Amino acid sequence: MEMTGAQMVIEAMKLEGVDTVFGYPGGAIMNVYDEIYKQNDFRHILTRHEQAAVHAAEGYARSTGKVGVAFVTSGPGFTNAVTGLATAYMDSIPLVVISGQVPITLIGTDAFQEIDATGISRACTKHNYLVRSAKELPRILKEAFYLANSGRPGPVHVDIPKDVTAELAKFDYPTHIDLPTYRPTTKGNVRQIKKAAEAICSAKRPVFYLGGGIIHSGSADLVRELVDATQIPAVETLMARGVLPHDNPLLLGMVGMHGTYQANMAMSEADLMIALGPRFDDRVTGKLSEFAKHAKIIHVDIDPSSIGKLVDVDYPIVGDLKEVLEVMIPKVKECVDPDKYQAWREILKRYNEIHPLRYEDDEKVIKPQWVIERVGQLLGEDAIISTDVGQHQMWTAQFYPFSFPRQFITSGGLGTMGFGFPAAMGVKRAHPEKVSVNFTGDGSILMNIQELVTAVESRLPVVNIILNNHYLGMVRQWQTFFYDKRYAETDLSFQPDFVRLAEACGGIGYRVETKEEFDEALKDAVEKGVVAMIDVIVDRDENVLPMVPSGGTLYNMMLEFKD
Repeated sequence: MEMTGAQMVIEAMKLEGVDTVFGYPGGAIMNVYDEIYKQNDFRHILTRHEQAAVHAAEGYARSTGKVGVAFVTSGPGFTNAVTGLATAYMDSIPLVVISGQVPITLIGTDAFQEIDATGISRACTKHNYLVRSAKELPRILKEAFYLANSGRPGPVHVDIPKDVTAELAKFDYPTHIDLPTYRPTTKGNVRQIKKAAEAICSAKRPVFYLGGGIIHSGSADLVRELVDATQIPAVETLMARGVLPHDNPLLLGMVGMHGTYQANMAMSEADLMIALGPRFDDRVTGKLSEFAKHAKIIHVDIDPSSIGKLVDVDYPIVGDLKEVLEVMIPKVKECVDPDKYQAWREILKRYNEIHPLRYEDDEKVIKPQWVIERVGQLLGEDAIISTDVGQHQMWTAQFYPFSFPRQFITSGGLGTMGFGFPAAMGVKRAHPEKVSVNFTGDGSILMNIQELVTAVESRLPVVNIILNNHYLGMVRQWQTFFYDKRYAETDLSFQPDFVRLAEACGGIGYRVETKEEFDEALKDAVEKGVVAMIDVIVDRDENVLPMVPSGGTLYNMMLEFKD
């Protein structure tokens, strides 16, 4: 069957099972949008900014494991989308982002709204394409979806010139993909797995180092089985929150710059580190020469370039984590003695008793940590939590009672302010039965505030909880600790009226200054099921603790700050 390139795009979405596309039209992609108008196979959600379209697609992808899809136009439409691509790339999120481009005959002429989109996206995508004919478009679209969600996931960018979207060609959509230069290793080396199992059984102070690869591989249930069988304590990275339920006694909490005392001490004193799907980010390792210097390291990852990139590994295992664990767990069960680690568990328990994760509550002013704990008490597993980036993000990671994988949606590697609200819209679209909550700051929320209109129009009732300290909080914290309180451009005392702003866009707003008011506002927002902004006035000077100073060591944490 012959069809235009634009028709091919729509047909590919149908064949790939896409039910939602986020996007924003423009001249170069107008032929595709004309075909969107004619179809009923998927829902298109019009965001009010291209960055938000990609973040919303990310929220959809992060909360489901499916490929998120966004459409944007050429030039500024694409450059607006780059931040979303980079955010997804850093966190290994499967996306297909399709951009329009000026006609092939105008490429390189500085035509209106022309930009070298593939040149720009090369550094922040898993792969990208400039489509040169409608004939190759079916193959490219099939490859894009395959690449996005196979191996180590990531965003794929497809740039389609306008004349290609109008060109007629035969639509022959491949049923499978065979790329000789791209064949991810999924089955781990059995001998290496056996050696790793033996190392686990012979260790005296082992610790599981759980990373985001567990979420991507869908192996959380197997990880829970392995932790339970061995009774070995575990730490989670920011991207792995929810792999173990919050009430698992073997969970030591989050590790790294704002990790718990017991988690960071476990990493520092372990004799064996079992790294399942992390990437040894600098916010976890701190000073590399001091990181886990007493430990042998097992590292399982599907991306061979991640193994040994920053830290020497004694037992490297390349493979899909789910397939590796299916082989490893029986071998570990054959030799493990959970009672062997009792003394180690007692040491770590004592560390938690000495320096638990805590804050000083106050009846006169709302503490931001209390807000997060309270939402956890009231909503718990009924909510999927998104965040922007800053202090509120770290407090959420520390204090929300996460219970399942993909319950925590946040920008880890790139740290993108403005991510939370559109991501929460994508979450709500994917999970209408859940309460989609976005914890944000008074700085972050303004980065994509225009999406109030999108959320209201598209009936995506996100509950935005603004932890409002009238500061760029995390930057202010660093200025307090390391810059002698020189608060350069971090005071946000001049702010909009968030309540009236929400109402102006068709949502509902609440201003909260007491705990009782917060309870009433949250319950009302959830019951009404509308887009909400809950502006919570919190302690201006509250800090995120513990904290490992940048480049410091995990065992040398700041546990308190005294003025």
